[in-house]
Amino acid sequence: MEPLQTLTAPTATRPMLGMTVLVVEDSIYASEALRLLCLRSGARIRRADCLRSARRHLQVYRPSAIIVDLGLPDGNGTELIRDLARAAPKVSVIAALSGDTGAQEAAMAAGADCFMEKPLTSIARFQSTILAHMPPEYRLSGPRALSQDQVEPDQIAYLDDITHAAEVLPETGDPGMLAYLTQFLSGVARCAGDEALLSAVEALEKARAAGQPTHAALAVLDELLQERLRERVAI
Repeated sequence: MEPLQTLTAPTATRPMLGMTVLVVEDSIYASEALRLLCLRSGARIRRADCLRSARRHLQVYRPSAIIVDLGLPDGNGTELIRDLARAAPKVSVIAALSGDTGAQEAAMAAGADCFMEKPLTSIARFQSTILAHMPPEYRLSGPRALSQDQVEPDQIAYLDDITHAAEVLPETGDPGMLAYLTQFLSGVARCAGDEALLSAVEALEKARAAGQPTHAALAVLDELLQERLRERVAI
């Protein structure tokens, strides 16, 4: 398998020119934020929404960097991070991504080069985190002004995630699916700054973790999801 060739040298304003970033993320809203961050930085982006899809991508090409969300529909992102860290040749940057800061230790233990917390909207934070682990040619000499801009994903992407969650909700009789839904919506709510949704998800997770009935918490969550879907109809 041949690595993608660097066709264009990085510049001060687009320091990730020539790079290809594989984003392994099931949230459309979070993926859109990462797409905008890569676009503003000069990098090309490819996306996989699960571990299986990511492994198919990696059979075909080796990206410059890979960003792996830790909560995926078919497993934990640390599985992929561990495999990538042991592979040769190694991807230059293996970055873990999560809305749960408590997941950082597990990600780094699995072999991640860095950890990025959701929501990730700062261009400067994104560039500095990734480039710190790239080969020397990407570390431009001399002072470089860091962009203070933030990216703002389209609201439609957020509502696409809400639609997905509403479709998964009836399947939460399966403990695995309930765990997936809580981590998925927690990340989406943090990225979108939806405090009401985050509060409902945290209440559900608390009941689930304590082994208590989740019917009431699920009903509250379902109502919030339906409210946001009605907003989609309005849009």
